[in-house]
Amino acid sequence: MATVSAPPPRRSRRRPRVERVPLWRRVRRVLLAACLFCLGVAALSWIPAVTGSRNLGITVASVEWLRSHGGNPIASQIENWYYELNEPEKGGPALTSLPQVGDGAAGSSEEEGEEGEEKLAYYEPPNVNPLIHPVLHGEGVWQKAGAKVGVKPPVLLTTFRSDPEYPQFVAGVAWMDKERTELAYVPGLAEPPEPLEDRGTGEVPPNMRKRLVATFNGGFPLETSNAGLIYRGKIKETMVNGIATVVGYHGGGFNIVRWNYGNTVPANVWFAKQNLPPIIYEGKLNPNLSDGPEWGETVNNATRVWRSGLGIDAHGNLMYAAANYQTVESLAKVLQRAGAVRAIELDINEDWTSFISYRHPGGSEPSNLLPEMFRSPERYLSPDERDFFAVYLKPGQPW
Repeated sequence: MATVSAPPPRRSRRRPRVERVPLWRRVRRVLLAACLFCLGVAALSWIPAVTGSRNLGITVASVEWLRSHGGNPIASQIENWYYELNEPEKGGPALTSLPQVGDGAAGSSEEEGEEGEEKLAYYEPPNVNPLIHPVLHGEGVWQKAGAKVGVKPPVLLTTFRSDPEYPQFVAGVAWMDKERTELAYVPGLAEPPEPLEDRGTGEVPPNMRKRLVATFNGGFPLETSNAGLIYRGKIKETMVNGIATVVGYHGGGFNIVRWNYGNTVPANVWFAKQNLPPIIYEGKLNPNLSDGPEWGETVNNATRVWRSGLGIDAHGNLMYAAANYQTVESLAKVLQRAGAVRAIELDINEDWTSFISYRHPGGSEPSNLLPEMFRSPERYLSPDERDFFAVYLKPGQPW
């Protein structure tokens, strides 16, 4: 019996219904794709910045990357919130001792003459008059930074409690003899920014370490301070009149001045690094320290953080000071009490504040000015991102 096959089903000519995606979903997809694209582009810059940085953790390197890509206001605001939430309370138990610094009291060397005649033949700064009583052992007393430096130490160190309302705050101060030392400005690997000829390797040159007695941080990045730089007698960033400036002269001399030469480089100037207005000028505190707007977009000048500063005493000797939980005003008062008549704020925040002295020639036995300075005392003996200053014995000066 023949089988009759059924005719194939007829295909419908109607097109399948396409469900339309809501507009809000399409916008969301576009925004998500745009965000992923921007993140990808940013990652191409961020990853090399954090993986190629020297002496920096990923968090600090990320913040610096954000600042350098237009995010300085964001980073500064977050910092302000953090420090305001962690602001210290006044009072508290009194300290019973201070951090030990240096290698012995100044003028106590066995090389001193029997009656001290040799000691009296050179200038030595008076001990710092303490603010809080009873005075702790060694408070405000200058100590030699190096060993076997004779009766005329090139670098002296001391500590003292810096504020009666906060009796646990300790400031560290260093004094550098202009007769025995000279100052050098050393560029870092990333600061100052390009272009910069003869940048070097971002560390103390090995051939200079036999004369090295101290190193310290170099101040705000130029992009943050909006200030100028002269390097090796040439302007690298536009100089700003009225700004506090660390000046180094041909031959190694140094000073801190309020710049008024515009973009003219005086013939004797070898380097000049600027960093905001002076905090002390001609012995007086800047009247805008408390609430002035001229301290930039970085951490608020009234916020208590790690701060560092550099000063000159009435005899032309260099002075460095640093402490935690300081405002701009309290830092200025520390330097003024130690004897500075002109001063400039340097870096703030614990990541950047460093003063390192060396007990022996060759950069041997480096130590931080204060134990709370967490950056390694070997910091400037290896390549570093940021610029800094190095203090050397003058040629021919014995250790």
